[in-house]
Amino acid sequence: MSGNGKKRSPLVADRRYPAKTTATKKPAPKKKAAKPAARRRATPKKAKPRGPVDWVLTPFRWLARMLWAFTWRIGLVVCLIIAGFSLYFAAKMPDMADLIDGRTRGSVTMTDLTGQVFAWRGDQFGGMVTTDTVSRHLHNAVVATEDKRFYRHFGISPRGIASAVRINLRAGRGPLSGNGGSTLTQQTAKLLCLGVPFDPNRWESERAYEDDCRQGSLWRKAREAVFAVGMEIAYTKEEILTIYLNRAYLGAGSRGFEAAAQRYFGISAAEVNPAQAAMLAGLLTAPSANAPTRNLQRAQNRAGVVVGLMEDQGYITAAEAQDARTTPATLTEAARANSGGFFADWVMSSGPDFFTRDTTEDVIIRTTLDQRIQAAAEEALIEVFERDVREGSEAQAAIVVMSADGAVRAMVGGRNINATGAFNRATQALRQTGSAFKPFIYAAALDLGMSPYDMIDDAPTCWERRGSPQWCPENYDRDFVGPVSMVDAIAGSRNIPAILVSEEVGRELVRNVAAGFGIQGDLAAGPALALGVSESTLLDMTGAFAGILNGGSAVTPYGLVDLRLMGDDEVLMDAQTAGIGERIIREDAARQLTWMMSKVVEQGTGQRARINGWQIAGKTGTTQGSRDAWFIGFTGDYVTGVWMGYDDNRRLSGVTGGGLPTTIWQETMVRVLEDRQPTPLPMTIPQRPAGTGLLESRGGEVIDEAIINLLESILGN
Repeated sequence: MSGNGKKRSPLVADRRYPAKTTATKKPAPKKKAAKPAARRRATPKKAKPRGPVDWVLTPFRWLARMLWAFTWRIGLVVCLIIAGFSLYFAAKMPDMADLIDGRTRGSVTMTDLTGQVFAWRGDQFGGMVTTDTVSRHLHNAVVATEDKRFYRHFGISPRGIASAVRINLRAGRGPLSGNGGSTLTQQTAKLLCLGVPFDPNRWESERAYEDDCRQGSLWRKAREAVFAVGMEIAYTKEEILTIYLNRAYLGAGSRGFEAAAQRYFGISAAEVNPAQAAMLAGLLTAPSANAPTRNLQRAQNRAGVVVGLMEDQGYITAAEAQDARTTPATLTEAARANSGGFFADWVMSSGPDFFTRDTTEDVIIRTTLDQRIQAAAEEALIEVFERDVREGSEAQAAIVVMSADGAVRAMVGGRNINATGAFNRATQALRQTGSAFKPFIYAAALDLGMSPYDMIDDAPTCWERRGSPQWCPENYDRDFVGPVSMVDAIAGSRNIPAILVSEEVGRELVRNVAAGFGIQGDLAAGPALALGVSESTLLDMTGAFAGILNGGSAVTPYGLVDLRLMGDDEVLMDAQTAGIGERIIREDAARQLTWMMSKVVEQGTGQRARINGWQIAGKTGTTQGSRDAWFIGFTGDYVTGVWMGYDDNRRLSGVTGGGLPTTIWQETMVRVLEDRQPTPLPMTIPQRPAGTGLLESRGGEVIDEAIINLLESILGN
């Protein structure tokens, strides 16, 4: 079967499995990319049924997503706006040195007659300091107190603002009321008034300008924040702190820490120790209320808090902190005394505006003040009121002490001796002078040649008044003694003799003499002129008595000796127009009058003024209705005037010129004259004339010398 030469038919198995061939292989066809398998469609999970809570929260979730989408976009826009304005402010910032002393006014520093500083007015600026030149304790105290994150923020502190808002809300205030959360940079921006300078055409005063700078509105806070960021861009941290150290207000007129250190401690800001630095830094929160010149204990308590902050933040050791607490900062003697406030105010008002109240320069004024005498007057006033005046009394008093040439050595304008800018009763209060006016009547009479021994009839007398009932004055004791010499009349402050002498020499002459000695204003035209119904100030009355002491020449009271600019030795103004002026009465008449007035103290109404070993002359005065009480007296060196009364012109109860005012005078002068050698009064004891006339109200009869001698032997000299 196999050899018949015919091809056999393939078997079924062969057909199923074809035989291999040796034919040339063809290139393998490229494999087609396999089609991705069709994704198996996920079987949707069965939705979980929503509960009531989901239905409630769904709107809030949606709202939160909307708010977030809105907020971050708005925040981005706000940040871009802040950045733009900050860059604008940064580009306009001046040189740092130009911002150091930004006062709109200058300062006035006053020294006493020895050259010691005792008062400051205006905005004192002690000179530029930097963070490198001030004490490290001062640098650290300011940062620890005002902004402990100062070196870590970019001008504003969101954490500080949030903390401040929380504190305010807890205290029941508005979110922006009270604690502000301001950084040191923001505080500096506020001190710079956000770059807006003072414009007198826009603000009525500097106070209005500063009040506008301290506004706390939301818009103002926003501008302040932008300006602060601009400052951070323009200046370094140390430059910002330097501006702050020089411009911060620290009470008592001190602008900047250098001025404050000199004002309170008498040293430079580079020399303050931890206790002093803490006190200065503690003033920043409330400079006027915490000023140590106003309340030293409060300032020390606040300084203790600052010491604790410095210790907590690692600026001082525990030992240094304990030392600062146990030995707190104290004031210099001049700052502690805080004396001469009324005197300083008077000097400021008496000088030219452009060198005092409205000065744009730093001025030094040398004055006539004697701080020893000033302290004596203040101590005397306090002691008498505490000892002799009932508690709760609203009565006031004033004192002026001056030399015979009108140089004022002390001035107290009221019971609040530390007051500044207060009503000065020594220079501003116009009060009736009462019997303190009588020396000018006798001065006119003596100048005409009358004698202290001339007799006057002290008897009931009436004067006609046109269109009014007769005027029938009385003596203070409501008694009449009959014929009395002029010297005894002034010693006993008799009214009728004073009126008779005034009428005899002429009211016009009396007015001229009083005006010549410095009694200003309208003097009464009628016979009541002699009883001191006209008004005057204590300063003018004391100056008029100084004219009697110096021999009869007028004086102009003065307190300013000379004036110069700080750092310049050239004197720009002096007291050439003050002091002794023209002669008013003869010297001999003035010396006789001094002798007559010494009898007021020796045996008359002013006996409480006596001081052992000293010759004293003076005159008491009590006005009608006891609304004013005076005593003005002098030794060979000083004239001192005292006034007492109520500001509302109420009647004094049980007070006359010979009472409390004379006591205040005596207490003052005992302190002033302590450890000094007595100086005799420049007085002349007159010779008794051969014949003496009697001025009487009923006919003008002249009695002979024998009767005069008899009367003098009865009544005394």
